[in-house]
Amino acid sequence: MTNLNRQKNSTSLPYSVWPVETLTQFEKEGADSLGITLFELMQRAGEAAFAKIRALWPAAEHWLLLCGQGNNGGDGFIIARLAQSAGLTVTVIACEGSKPLPEEAAQAREAWLAAGGVIHDPAAHWPEKVELIVDALLGTGLSRPPEAPYDRLIAKVNAHSAPVFAVDVPSGLVAANGTTPGEVIFADETLTFIALKPGLLTGKARDVVGRLHFHALSLDPFIAGQEAPYSRFDASSLSAWLKPRRPTSHKGDQGKLLIVGGEPGTAGAIRMTGEAALRAGAGLVRVLTHKDNVAPLLTARPELMVQALSDEAIDRALEWADVIVIGPGLGQENWGKNALRRIENSQKPMLWDADALNLLAISPDKRQNRILTPHPGEAARLLNVKTSEIESDRLHSAARLAKRYGGVVVLKGAGTLIASAEGQMAIADVGNAGMASGGMGDVLSGIIGGLLGQKLSLYDAACAGCVAHGAAAEAVAKRYGTRGMLATDLFSELYLFVNPEMLNTKE
Repeated sequence: MTNLNRQKNSTSLPYSVWPVETLTQFEKEGADSLGITLFELMQRAGEAAFAKIRALWPAAEHWLLLCGQGNNGGDGFIIARLAQSAGLTVTVIACEGSKPLPEEAAQAREAWLAAGGVIHDPAAHWPEKVELIVDALLGTGLSRPPEAPYDRLIAKVNAHSAPVFAVDVPSGLVAANGTTPGEVIFADETLTFIALKPGLLTGKARDVVGRLHFHALSLDPFIAGQEAPYSRFDASSLSAWLKPRRPTSHKGDQGKLLIVGGEPGTAGAIRMTGEAALRAGAGLVRVLTHKDNVAPLLTARPELMVQALSDEAIDRALEWADVIVIGPGLGQENWGKNALRRIENSQKPMLWDADALNLLAISPDKRQNRILTPHPGEAARLLNVKTSEIESDRLHSAARLAKRYGGVVVLKGAGTLIASAEGQMAIADVGNAGMASGGMGDVLSGIIGGLLGQKLSLYDAACAGCVAHGAAAEAVAKRYGTRGMLATDLFSELYLFVNPEMLNTKE
């Protein structure tokens, strides 16, 4: 979904994300700023959608339009009228309830009827030959499972072979948080308007949105003057954090990173974290691990400094290190607990992952010098809730974690979220399903730790690390596909993204 070299133009995705509750205000104030009516703004949305559909499926001659009872349905009526005017065969099915349509949607409906259009009941038989389905059923206001007849129409769309274009948001997807409480449209393409909504980028979004497009409806200047509560980052964002190194820089300038973990049987986890830190540009990486892991790690990656974990080794390493990463393969036995106790009170920047998070859930505390990187299950333990509650509102969960534990929290998953205790929130719009394999989190911890040692702030290191990690996975998938991707496969592409000046030179 993310273009590695996406240009900022009228149809590319913006880097600001807005809560859905602000959109009504944006529509009215934005239209006023342009000196146009809300119906004229709806007309622009319909025209933008029609143009995008024609560009995507120029040969499709029979369109099926599904219109709901809100302004999303109004967009659909406008698209239908434009398609009919272009000589296409158009079938419109509309859900019409007891409540009157919003004023602008009612105007769009009347314009469709005045142009000779026909509106069919949701129970109507679908034409035999439908080459494209346009979903304009439910918009950004959805917060509960779609009810009849919407649920039946959505199921029928998903069972049909024609491609699906979603207007603003796929029906059934909650635009506020990316959940799908009931039936949901699986769109091939989605065009969203005015501003990006969080639910299009995280949660279940990637299952249902398809390829995401954006059109500001000429409200760009108005939106640019507002301060967005959320940020969206992709590979093109990396150059803001990662500048080319000075020719005279040396390894001491790039950070001394201490990594602690790797109980017996988990040497792979700590090795991947250590190598990821090196690949992310860390100057020196020292690994403290179980004595049985020392020889294998030194053999596999001689650039790492590897020692057996002991109290004395920890104390010396804490004096030496600029940054600490603890957790990969740490375990929850006395060996790991003791290591965490000796390290937890350090005032140096730290990243806690894996079993360090599970131990933190048992004895919670709040620190501002720490990055936490939980997956949803670990996040649930940290907040003492079910995993389903975390996934029911990922943005709220990430904010709760940051408020409860301080510092910065990385809530991993499709549409990884980065939240700070100060209220910053970002969505890493990178990655793919190939990352659903063991070791990816260990690699992410190493990347973030390596960047943290290069004097990035906690928040910037977390954002840049998540983006570089996901973008590397995208590059691997582009070459080989997603199935069978290994965490260590990312190393072959990671160098491009921690050296973003290379992105414009690689063919």
